[in-house]
Amino acid sequence: MTLVTETNIPTKLLKKGKVRDMYDLEDSLLMIATDRISAFDVVFPNGIPYKGQCLTQISLFWFNMMKDIIENHVKTAELTQYPKELQLEQLKGRSIIIKKTDVLPVECIVRGYLAGSGWRSYQKTGEVCGIALPEGMQESEKFDTPLFTPSTKAEEGHDENISFEKMSELIGSELANQVKQKSIEIYKRGNEHANSKGMILADTKFEFGLLDNKLILIDELLTPDSSRFWPMNEWKPGSTPNSLDKEYLRQYLLKSDWNQKPPAPTLPQEVVQETSRRYLEIYKTLTGRELNV
Repeated sequence: MTLVTETNIPTKLLKKGKVRDMYDLEDSLLMIATDRISAFDVVFPNGIPYKGQCLTQISLFWFNMMKDIIENHVKTAELTQYPKELQLEQLKGRSIIIKKTDVLPVECIVRGYLAGSGWRSYQKTGEVCGIALPEGMQESEKFDTPLFTPSTKAEEGHDENISFEKMSELIGSELANQVKQKSIEIYKRGNEHANSKGMILADTKFEFGLLDNKLILIDELLTPDSSRFWPMNEWKPGSTPNSLDKEYLRQYLLKSDWNQKPPAPTLPQEVVQETSRRYLEIYKTLTGRELNV
């Protein structure tokens, strides 16, 4: 196992994100999921073994499952099909060559359950992202119909929730309606599959782009970094189930003396190992197979 927290690829670096590095291949892009981990918008000095491979392989699993709903940006994830100079061991299992698209300037969030920031907002205002909800709902309660709550995509700082009407102004009402419909359709199928594996997909976020004026699904898909998964046997309205994502790391950090501002502290080895174990576990649970890279 090779831990990859930094990439050095013999082509143009387009963007370095918290977790992903993007390289320009002229007619396409190379998207690499590193083993970096962030919490509270801060990247940690330690990498998490197998994290990049888990995220990439989970996304590929879902992209394949959803391809009859919507086309996606994957060209190939087979290292043997990469240009010769990119057939590098560090890219194995953690990278995808993707189509270039005109990325829509919105995050497409679907909430099936009242949780996280949605629950906090509901307690204060009775609404989630401007959508009024019935009185007396409990934390983690399931919505009758999933909520679509878009947000802006901030280059720096936090994304900002916007109304569907505002999203329609940004990208046009016809496209906004298509994005909303596809987002809810993907969420429902994802949750059905998660349920069949003993999990609940509480909420998630999607990104879309346009390729030759056609809407396609991009970025990552239904990973524990972009979604909130719960064990089904722990779910009960009025309580907070343990999330099968970075929540373990967040809880550890909240109990530490770190002030949630840069620089991030070095994580203890046992926290690194347990976080890695959780990524591997959710990969196996969702896909039904062991990670093979």
